[in-house]
Amino acid sequence: MSRATEGATAGFLVWRLSMKWRVAVDRAVAPLGLTHAQYALVASLYGMARSGLRPSQRRLADHTGLEPLYVSKLARALEAAGLVARTRDPDDPRAVQLSLTEEGSEVTRRAIRVVQGLLDRLLEPLGGQDGARARQFTHELATLLDVPLDPLDPLVPRTENDEEQK
Repeated sequence: MSRATEGATAGFLVWRLSMKWRVAVDRAVAPLGLTHAQYALVASLYGMARSGLRPSQRRLADHTGLEPLYVSKLARALEAAGLVARTRDPDDPRAVQLSLTEEGSEVTRRAIRVVQGLLDRLLEPLGGQDGARARQFTHELATLLDVPLDPLDPLVPRTENDEEQK
């Protein structure tokens, strides 16, 4: 453990790790014309399409953890770049479905290979992606992600804005 992280809280370490990952992915996918957030969107679309899904922007937002408005902004930029197609959902005219274009699929496959290589390097200290420690780490992260965030939780400090919105 480095001196900078000695005695650090779990929250601080999660923050630092997430920032390190974001910067690393941004740098890795930049030559493909993507940002980390765009990569999260196209890689998720790619995986969902392989499962036979054509998600709405809202469903993709729920899947990625990104705000719906941000997903819409990203999707528009990716559409302008020719990587994503946005179409009206035939079952819900208010919803927009997303899919990768042929070019988007190719760029995404390349980006996934690049990011998998990055993940191999970052998880090397835990025995690599297939190592027992890395699998346990993944399990622990998933456990933390499963904890619901309830904005009405009495343990969450309130702000003046919260009180005004009641």
